[in-house]
Amino acid sequence: MYEQLKTMNLPEQAEFLTKYLVGVNSINGTAGEGTIADILQNILLSFPYFRKRPDHVWVQKIPDDPYRKNVFALIEGQKRSSQTVIFHSHIDTVGVEDFGHLKPAAFQPDVLEAFFATYDLDPNVQADAQSGDWMFGRGAVDMKSGVAVHLANVLYFSEHLDRLPGNILLMFNPDEESHHKGVISAISELKRLRDEKGLTFVSAINNDFITPLYDGDPHRYIYTGAAGKILPSFYIYGREAHVGDTLSSLDPNFVAAEITRRIHNNVELAEHIEGELTLPPTCLQQRDNKEFYTVQTATSSYLYFNYFLFELSAKEVMEKLMAITKEACMDVEYYFKRQYQQFIERTDLPGKDISWHIEVVSLADFIKELEGKGIPAREVAKKVCLENSEMEPRALCFKMVEELQNLDPNKQPRVVIFFSPPYLPHNYLNEQNERDAKLLQSVKEVLEETKLQTGETFALKRFFPYLADGSFLSLHETEEELHSLIQNFPEWESIYPLPVNDIRELNIPSINMGVYGKDGHKWTERVYKPYSFHVLPKLIRQTTVKLLEQKESAIIHSFLKTKSARL
Repeated sequence: MYEQLKTMNLPEQAEFLTKYLVGVNSINGTAGEGTIADILQNILLSFPYFRKRPDHVWVQKIPDDPYRKNVFALIEGQKRSSQTVIFHSHIDTVGVEDFGHLKPAAFQPDVLEAFFATYDLDPNVQADAQSGDWMFGRGAVDMKSGVAVHLANVLYFSEHLDRLPGNILLMFNPDEESHHKGVISAISELKRLRDEKGLTFVSAINNDFITPLYDGDPHRYIYTGAAGKILPSFYIYGREAHVGDTLSSLDPNFVAAEITRRIHNNVELAEHIEGELTLPPTCLQQRDNKEFYTVQTATSSYLYFNYFLFELSAKEVMEKLMAITKEACMDVEYYFKRQYQQFIERTDLPGKDISWHIEVVSLADFIKELEGKGIPAREVAKKVCLENSEMEPRALCFKMVEELQNLDPNKQPRVVIFFSPPYLPHNYLNEQNERDAKLLQSVKEVLEETKLQTGETFALKRFFPYLADGSFLSLHETEEELHSLIQNFPEWESIYPLPVNDIRELNIPSINMGVYGKDGHKWTERVYKPYSFHVLPKLIRQTTVKLLEQKESAIIHSFLKTKSARL
């Protein structure tokens, strides 16, 4: 590959590599994730720097996975230093079912460009295709172009070691589009490199794609952190009945609907952070436990939400949702009681003494409640987990909670609130912290320089508003907050063994300087070449040098200050 790249300039290299990588099918959950890792390893080994140092390129297999692997490469600057900037990108894509009849061409940018140039059903897409400034194809913007930009910059620095005042660790990860197994597995490797090679990670630079936030948006967004995510889940146990006796039932679907009504897309539950795009919780699943038709009402319902975390902790989310759910259940109790009373009055039937109370409890408190009755709740949950390890993780969490409910001798109607996978920490800069404040200032200076050089309009934001691997490089929760999260997560160590202590110990800021494009995860996905291949590589390069120089300068200043104090 190097023989083809060496005669090209930087934008040509980035474009060539993007088209080449788009042509590799690396759909999440397929063997293609392993294939592209092998291809990237071979590309890197073709560079002269790595031909001389083949041990500086290596892969890390993902545990219990047949083909996924992380790819690493280390460039050490001419001047010996521990200071290191991480370049990272994900190498998987979503599927291609959305391409319909064009599915065979999903990985062929030239074919797609020709097609969309005549596609008059969407004038904007057609205009972009006709301009020649956009590259189409699955993964073109999310994010083979990002991988290509990092490769081009690694090649540059490997041939100009005198311009690298530190080190670069390149990290390509699979499975970003699903469970983030790549970057989670990489935590142990980052810790090993820190301990064995003495590397100090100044920052990570991700280049996951950015996109206009509204029609005519002129900004190129740079993010100094990444939003987190939690999956609040609700197991709702009601009281079943024959439809002929429906007024005596306590329908869990009705309870679920009332909870959903209060939480789904409730903007009041979105964190309000000035200048940031923050999103409300979204219902991702609402269903009951019935697997086939009967005239019995459902006994239980399952419900979970996507809940973005910006500054809030999982503990604070639990407290909010507990309060909302208690209010919802009180209204449901009143509604059921009133409907039953009206039914009795209409039919002149003797009423029954029926309780409409619905207990609302967190998983942690429910386990305590059961153990207080002498019931070995934790052992039962562990046994269910072991016996059903092949189940889909969220379904397994519900099964564990359902089995705990079955242990309750009173069969009390209740809502158990807990967390299901995935959990993504929020990673952001704290301007009160000296390290973070200096890093932020360095980024601002580089953006100002680039704006003067290119005329681009940049907007600096705190949180990448979608999901990104950078979330897993730092963790801000206190011990109390972390304890609350884990205690409300069924069998955390088995279901989602996230190395939270290692992540918090590494504490690596992650800046997102992304390729620019439109329609990620759509069949019209495309990357804008003038910015992504001409401006962005140099922006990342300048930022890398600035961060390493600033860190090196701070170390020298600290050393001289200490030496002066001793004298």
